[in-house]
Amino acid sequence: MRKLYRNIAIVTVVFILALTAMLCVSYYQMQRVSPLETGVMETLKELNDANADNEALRQQIRELDLLSRKAYFVRAGQLKTGLYLLIGMVIVMIACLNLYYKETKTLPEKDFDPIDDWMIKSRARKYIVRAAFIIALAGVGFVAIQQLKMTESSSEESETPVQSGDAAVETVEETDGLPEESADTLSTDTVSAPEEEEAVEERPVLKVSSKAFRGNNSSAVSSARDIATSWSLSSGKNILWQSSIPRHGYNSPVITGDKVFITGADEKARELYCYDVWTGELKWTLKADGIPGSPGTMPKVNDDTGLAASTAATNGEQVAAIFATGDVICADMDGNRLWAKNLGLPDNHYGYASSLLMYGNTLIIQYQNNSDARILALNAKNGNTVWSKSSKDKIAWSSPVIATLGGKAVVVVMGNPAITAYELSGGAELWRVECMSGEVGSSPAVADGVVYGASEYATCIAIDGATGEKLWEAGDFLPECASLAATKDLVFCATSYGMVCAYDAKTGEVKKEHDLTTPFYSSPMVVEGKVYLFSNSGKAYIFSSSSFELITSFETGEKTFATPAFTDGMMIVRTDKSLYCVKKQ
Repeated sequence: MRKLYRNIAIVTVVFILALTAMLCVSYYQMQRVSPLETGVMETLKELNDANADNEALRQQIRELDLLSRKAYFVRAGQLKTGLYLLIGMVIVMIACLNLYYKETKTLPEKDFDPIDDWMIKSRARKYIVRAAFIIALAGVGFVAIQQLKMTESSSEESETPVQSGDAAVETVEETDGLPEESADTLSTDTVSAPEEEEAVEERPVLKVSSKAFRGNNSSAVSSARDIATSWSLSSGKNILWQSSIPRHGYNSPVITGDKVFITGADEKARELYCYDVWTGELKWTLKADGIPGSPGTMPKVNDDTGLAASTAATNGEQVAAIFATGDVICADMDGNRLWAKNLGLPDNHYGYASSLLMYGNTLIIQYQNNSDARILALNAKNGNTVWSKSSKDKIAWSSPVIATLGGKAVVVVMGNPAITAYELSGGAELWRVECMSGEVGSSPAVADGVVYGASEYATCIAIDGATGEKLWEAGDFLPECASLAATKDLVFCATSYGMVCAYDAKTGEVKKEHDLTTPFYSSPMVVEGKVYLFSNSGKAYIFSSSSFELITSFETGEKTFATPAFTDGMMIVRTDKSLYCVKKQ
């Protein structure tokens, strides 16, 4: 055994030397070549701008950008793996040398072995051990420095998108396999440069966006990280800011870059607001007025809906909002109105409540009222109709989602009596499953290629997104207003009578349930292995997304009907009275 320990130690030393050399070379190469190199991105921008009408070229640039980033981070992962392997080899070497010298002291005299004699008697054995340690430490140091630089880069550097025409080339953010409109994993939004130089140093670029109701593509899943799990409005714990809202509304906040958008309305005005994500300052207000066809008097709406129930949507360049009057307005990031139009006064006994959705430069509107029900796709730049499909369904208050199903970008809408999938590019109906009834206010969810929908007095259903085939149905717990959220394993449901549950995504079996005795209108959001959920009273509940065990709950002190929005390290919450930002302090 003594020779075995000796030989393993020698081989390990050689391995340490070789691995350290490889890590140093790899580190040097990563310092010289980066996919985020400014010169490369500028060249791509110039090439793209010079060929604004070349869709094939834009697609190639997207693919090249994605491949280069993947290669960069794969190599970074290899460096990290090499570091762990190097540490492991050092541990093996130390253990083998210790065992070798331990046995040497107890073994009797034997035939002369020149290697043993050198190992035991020569001072060289000390030098080889010391040299191995020094080289191993150097390798660890190189990798540690690289990891530190990558961490700083990810929090401080912005990746510049290449834009032109009706398309934008950005980093890809995955949401259940779907690249978020033209960007998230992580999505890098176009952010206007701060006017003061001090702001550049104090404000890192936020790479995770939340561009619609329930996040990008209305997926109910966010890639945000480091979100606080406790806060207090009364004491200010983990509250970055809290701001008042000029006019009332039940819509949820959306986030792009350093901007937060919400809307508000009353008998006097309908308005779109832009807040600063870092300070809560109201940066600008845009009124929905002077619109041809807009009604002179406000429609009658239910108090639980109001005139501004629909959440706005943005693509990082334009932001659009819709109100219970049927008025749609669209602005640029500085609050300049680009266009406005009236879709017709909604014939709606509660008030119009479906939220908007943008994918690239396409604005999706689910306009299902008692009369003239239709699904619309408008050009976000000018408001022109891209396609319009008459809906066979009755009135609904649900909102659309976008996902990749069967290899196609698809718009999924839920109404009475059907869940329907439309091809995003032209509006062709892909499949239709009649399964809903009553007043449909919940929105569908998509995960792992499966569409999930549920509504009170109807059913909870799973549909194969590629074929439209029913996979399972359940009726244990059904939502009234809160929408579903889903992962590949669980489907989360919150009801208006206080029950919340997690269905098995494959079978429909209820895996976990909680009787919380409080109603929910806000929808659950899956973030960083947790499910965030607010009750109407404003009590926050945080569950594990893998087991749906309750992690914590606490009162926030303000009624909350809207769904929160998430970005890097921050959560924006709209209450009945205010807008506030949660951030670890």
